[in-house]
Amino acid sequence: MMLRQIQHFQTVIQENSFTEAAELCHISQSGISRSIQSLEDEIGAKLIIRKNRSFELTEAGEHFYKKSLIITADLEQLCHETVRIARKDAAELRLGVLSTYSGDQFNRAVAAFSEKYPTVDIKVISGNHEDLYEGLVNDRIDISFHDQRRAFHDAYENLVLTETVCYVEIATHSPLAKLDCVSIEELKNIPCILVASKEQQDEEQRYYRDIIGFKGEFLFAGSLHEARMMVVTGRGIMPVEGVGGESFFGATIKRLPLLRGEAQITRKYCAFWKKDNSGYYVEEFAGILESMF
Repeated sequence: MMLRQIQHFQTVIQENSFTEAAELCHISQSGISRSIQSLEDEIGAKLIIRKNRSFELTEAGEHFYKKSLIITADLEQLCHETVRIARKDAAELRLGVLSTYSGDQFNRAVAAFSEKYPTVDIKVISGNHEDLYEGLVNDRIDISFHDQRRAFHDAYENLVLTETVCYVEIATHSPLAKLDCVSIEELKNIPCILVASKEQQDEEQRYYRDIIGFKGEFLFAGSLHEARMMVVTGRGIMPVEGVGGESFFGATIKRLPLLRGEAQITRKYCAFWKKDNSGYYVEEFAGILESMF
């Protein structure tokens, strides 16, 4: 009973209205007022001071509101974990995402899916193209979001989501950072930094040399963080996809549009999954991810 009263109290504060909170909670306005009065009586403190059609929180009310959000979040997590333990056959969705993709669509899709299906255990695997491709082939990943490098295969669902533009990240202290954009031809003497394991370095180098067109030296990092540290220290540039503008490193890294000739280089991004693994949650996540673009 007290949990419901707390939820009513939180809704009133969040909506800044007893009337709107009552509608959201599917009870009458007098009912939600009585609920909060009962909560105040039970804890022995005044939480809200009514003023005609408005209200304000007491100091105790502000404290209770902030702490109650933490408690209800913990309780919600506890319930989810309990359900997963009770259901030994709990649903699991294994997602793959390209580590160098800088847009937020994938993260927003994961958040939306988790909100809709809180009992599904989500595992996210981040890696380069070859990591994700091998994960799909070997059934370690259910659905993967990455760029298209191979011709579409009939054994897979190949959902084209977007054609994204390419950028390079460069240290702000580099003379190149003063440019508004940079062409692949102008980078022929600048090392290209790629994220790849030792086993995948040759494949990544072939792709960025033969398909994208980098002609300079290639340097490799084991993680995105390590690669960005190499950029910050001026060892080279790193190709990325997604949104432009400021990067996560703000004043230390600048992101420039990458051109081939006069046009910015583009790449197709898709969701891939095996047709024989086309279950409900896989297709549902694919639909949610598609809606983010």
